[in-house]
Amino acid sequence: MVYITRKEHFNAAHQLYNSQWDLAKNELVFGKCANKNFHGHNYDLFVTVKGKPDPDTGFIINVKELSRLIRTEICLVLDHKNLNIDVPELVGKMVSTENLAIFIWEKLHAHIKGCELHCIKLYETENIYVEYFGE
Repeated sequence: MVYITRKEHFNAAHQLYNSQWDLAKNELVFGKCANKNFHGHNYDLFVTVKGKPDPDTGFIINVKELSRLIRTEICLVLDHKNLNIDVPELVGKMVSTENLAIFIWEKLHAHIKGCELHCIKLYETENIYVEYFGE
């Protein structure tokens, strides 16, 4: 099995806030991320697929097609958006990096052809990232 990863980038804002809690508890749990005016991140997205190289091309997947797919299905949907407000599928959900990685997996999974989606790695900051394997 061979694995190949494509990196893309997007910027987005969000807020972590549980409406079932009061402001004090939200600030205790989420800190600055509970800011009523939202906050943003420069996300780095790594999409890894796995498979066996095609005997004619040597590719698992055409990386230009993988890049186009990520940009069309993910970056155009999320880039420079307020995730809590501007992305209909995320409205009313806790838009943590963990949940965002699951969302990305669900958006990409059905579009990957000829190989298998293996992992979504989403960097929120240079020190924090999430990996999701579709489990």
